[in-house]
Amino acid sequence: MATAATREAAILRGVRLEVVTVLWMAVEAALAIGAGIAARSVLLTAFGFDSVIELSSGIVLWRRLTFEASGRSTDGIERMERTTARVSAALLILLCLYVVSTSAGGLAVGLKPETSVLGIAVAGAALVVMPLLALAKSRANRVIASASLRADIAETITCAYMAGVTLAGIGLSAVLGAWWIQYVAAVALLVWLVPETREALEAAAGGGHEDEHRAPDSSSKD
Repeated sequence: MATAATREAAILRGVRLEVVTVLWMAVEAALAIGAGIAARSVLLTAFGFDSVIELSSGIVLWRRLTFEASGRSTDGIERMERTTARVSAALLILLCLYVVSTSAGGLAVGLKPETSVLGIAVAGAALVVMPLLALAKSRANRVIASASLRADIAETITCAYMAGVTLAGIGLSAVLGAWWIQYVAAVALLVWLVPETREALEAAAGGGHEDEHRAPDSSSKD
């Protein structure tokens, strides 16, 4: 069983990892959405909007871990988690509708997305960084045993999968000259977006994630 000192160190490590996640997602979202709009790429734009959703989740978890590290109550954070879950669910529903409608429309009228070097770079970087972040978070969570952090790890892994699909879609489209591949790849993102939407709806309805292990009561310390 982890000692109080070991747990505190793991929580502080988790805080640092969430800071990295939030900063990364902010940059990733801005670059991906900007590149997607410029290149008329539904695939890249959808990847960027999903990064915005994960950014909001990362901010909530950062605050939760920061509160726990300082010994403060996380009741307010749990309310924030529920609110964030509702907002995320709404955004994910809109994102799914955007992917389906825009992909169908783009294919119908033959709107050809342009190749985005910036988009390839962003997706490629995410494909490398996200698994490393997920691994580091998993190590910290072996001590923290937080259901919220476990869910965040799953989202980080999902981001890596989506980056891989985005990179493959843009790359194959550029190499083969088959512009429609980007639309097919965008629809393929629904494999991850739909379950993510369902989980967000369940979290919003059920009160969000509860931690399996709470910090020891400060009043019990010698």
